[in-house]
Amino acid sequence: MVVAVLGLGACAMGRAEDLYARDRTLRHATARSGWLRAAVLGANDGLVSTASLMVGMAASGAANSVIVTAGLAGVAAGSMAMAAGEYVSVSSQVDVERADRAFEARELAENPKGELEELTAIYKARGVPQPLARQVAVALHEADPLQAHLRDELGRHESSAARPVQASPASAASFLAGGLVPFLGLLAPISTTRLVLIVVVTLCGLVVAGVLGAKAAGGRVLRPALRVPIGGAMAMAMTAAVRQIAHLSGV
Repeated sequence: MVVAVLGLGACAMGRAEDLYARDRTLRHATARSGWLRAAVLGANDGLVSTASLMVGMAASGAANSVIVTAGLAGVAAGSMAMAAGEYVSVSSQVDVERADRAFEARELAENPKGELEELTAIYKARGVPQPLARQVAVALHEADPLQAHLRDELGRHESSAARPVQASPASAASFLAGGLVPFLGLLAPISTTRLVLIVVVTLCGLVVAGVLGAKAAGGRVLRPALRVPIGGAMAMAMTAAVRQIAHLSGV
């Protein structure tokens, strides 16, 4: 009976430790880096590129139906491009991580003593005394040497691993959500007011995207809230200027 109780207690403690470790990982922004970067990039790109396209068309005096068609085409094409581009780029990162893992495994198989010395030197360089650094390196080599080298030599960790299947839909969905915001500007009845409203709602959307991204990352809010709309405003201004010049030139 006592053994059973002790066994259940040990299982409960182990489960609690796992939950605590998982909770600590979730509280750090690194655990969200896989989808957060893709989502923030997608939302900003959706807002800026769609609004810039619509502002350029509106600045040329295009009809409302033309602006809507151009905007919808931009949102559809952009979402698919973001999904495909994010998947390809993050998959390339996965290939690099796999190559590093294979290289470290080969080095451990060919020269385990040299790898042990290398790990000891890493801990010593971080301020651990030589005897303790050696003891820690030996213990980790006995447990899981490959994971120890990936983590402490290359900085690889499960929470920051590349995940293309996670990043791709996050990028596409956020681009779609961001790309729909500028359409609110079409509610204005007059073409001049419509152009201004597209810019205003887009800038508001960029501020919201910057704030949400900063909060999700656990950082300060003010700088992203200013940085994101400033960049978007510059992109829309350049697009409007180029389209206006082309329109005046008869293109």
